[in-house]
Amino acid sequence: MDSRNNDPELMKLLTDLNAGKTTKSESGQSILRKYAREAQMVTSRINTGFHEEDELRELMSELIGKDVPEDFCLFPPIYADFGKNLTIGKGVFINSGCCFQDQGGITIGDGCFIGHQVVFATIDHGLEPEHRHDNYVSPIKLGKNVWVGSHATILRGVNVGDNAVIAAGAVVNRDVPANTVVGGVPTKVIKLIR
Repeated sequence: MDSRNNDPELMKLLTDLNAGKTTKSESGQSILRKYAREAQMVTSRINTGFHEEDELRELMSELIGKDVPEDFCLFPPIYADFGKNLTIGKGVFINSGCCFQDQGGITIGDGCFIGHQVVFATIDHGLEPEHRHDNYVSPIKLGKNVWVGSHATILRGVNVGDNAVIAAGAVVNRDVPANTVVGGVPTKVIKLIR
């Protein structure tokens, strides 16, 4: 945990979220809303006007609450509804229009390329109306050198192996083996990468 995240309420919330605890509609919502508003403020600064690469890295560090590597590259706009449970490896490139619903945790490994308008969704809600506002979270983890094509959606609980490629427009609802190309709705393995 980076020293930027020194709010005890946030640390407890992150511990609970990373343990996969369900956030009920009454509990945890005020702290989630607080950091959602902060994420909106920071992303609005990222998405407004032109910023040099150093400025973008500093703004991303503010958004996620920890330093991003010097070789991180972002083409705005970017959207995040929490920000504090996102980890970015070395040599990561994120193209414009991506959405990060990171309450459940998103880890982007070294050397990953993220295409235009990719959605990372770590939250589900209950099907029963009385549980519709409950948040069920699970992390998304991308290994090293993963390439995610434009307009792909990656759902909660998905692990993507090293060197995998996710085709444009894919909906990823299950783990992706290393060294494979997957595509479709829902995804299936299309071919192996040798």
